[in-house]
Amino acid sequence: MLKSSVPASILLFLFCVAFSAQAQTQRVLHNFSGTDGQFPNAGLTADGKGNFYGTTQGGGEFGAGTVFQLAPNGSGGWNETVIYNFCSLPNCTDGVEPFFSYVTLDSHGNLYGTTCSGGSRKNGGTVWKLSSIRGTWNETVLYSFDGSSVSSSCPMDGVIVDSAGNLYGTTFAGSVFELSTSSGGWTEQVIYSFDSDGGLQYSGLAMDSHGNLFGNSLLTVFELTPNGSGGWTPAVIHTFSTNPAYSPVPTGNPVFDSAGNLYGVTNTGGAYGTGSVYRLQPKKGGGWAFKTLYAFNGCPHRLGGPVAGIVRDASGNLYGTTPVGGNFCGGSNQGYGTVFELIPPTGTGNYTEKVLWSFSGTDGANPYGTLTLDSAGNIYGTTETGGSNQGGVVFEVTP
Repeated sequence: MLKSSVPASILLFLFCVAFSAQAQTQRVLHNFSGTDGQFPNAGLTADGKGNFYGTTQGGGEFGAGTVFQLAPNGSGGWNETVIYNFCSLPNCTDGVEPFFSYVTLDSHGNLYGTTCSGGSRKNGGTVWKLSSIRGTWNETVLYSFDGSSVSSSCPMDGVIVDSAGNLYGTTFAGSVFELSTSSGGWTEQVIYSFDSDGGLQYSGLAMDSHGNLFGNSLLTVFELTPNGSGGWTPAVIHTFSTNPAYSPVPTGNPVFDSAGNLYGVTNTGGAYGTGSVYRLQPKKGGGWAFKTLYAFNGCPHRLGGPVAGIVRDASGNLYGTTPVGGNFCGGSNQGYGTVFELIPPTGTGNYTEKVLWSFSGTDGANPYGTLTLDSAGNIYGTTETGGSNQGGVVFEVTP
């Protein structure tokens, strides 16, 4: 038998590259330059007319972040328009830095989101609304957080809206809040605190068809149920770990399927310590059954799992991103991130992973936002850095 003279380290590298061979195509729809926004770290929101909306954490006219629209130009390309620059008002009372804040669209075409700082109360951040009047977008600050404590500042991950127009969101280190309309404007109330189950959160919220809210703390998945008297009843439906040093750090917004199963991700933890995708299935007699669908391991995700939430298509396939990893899986190089697909088993087996795209830096780097799918199966998202100007990109991956 002939022995290979190729060093083992090179064989490992070639195996990693072969493992990540990309049958899909990717194109950059927009490179952020700084003046039009910089460092997008949230996903895109489609309006049903072919346009996307999103935010950038930095850049823009005042360097405090932007809200942008991306519209097809009719010739196969895309036009980006900044529809709002944060810190447009004195003392940045309109907000600064929409941190991981996706855009929520209501039935009237209004946009909602959050900023982690700025506002009129001790720089604690804001919840904002953008309304288009004859083609011009106008911002209204619905609520400014007082910033007097960690738990009352830095709303992140955007907000969700219910059928009555109430808004729900999270602050980085303490609470779930509700904003409801009143005669004097908007009223805020804290409906859940993380003090009892880890104290921190890294994700947004999801609402099921019954109006119950779901989210993650550092250690748990929780459910908030309306009590019929304007309040909420909390319940921890899964605990990942009792030791914060080994917490899986649940991240991203959880998502439901039509059967009421809840899907989410962890950035660390799992069987190999590099993150996982999980499912919580409601039991007939009450409670939830937890199952790890996929644990990330080694190449091409050697240094970490997903941060963004996942999305699910009609066939049950799951899609997400990892902010590092990819073809560069050897040595100390962390890689530039991936777009992955998890394919469900035909029987009782395990989900299998397919890497749809490994970023190279020039086509984007470090995707932190949740993906968006269109009806043709095309995948859209953002990367926080990379691209021709190193300010991040909007990308499309085509099957």
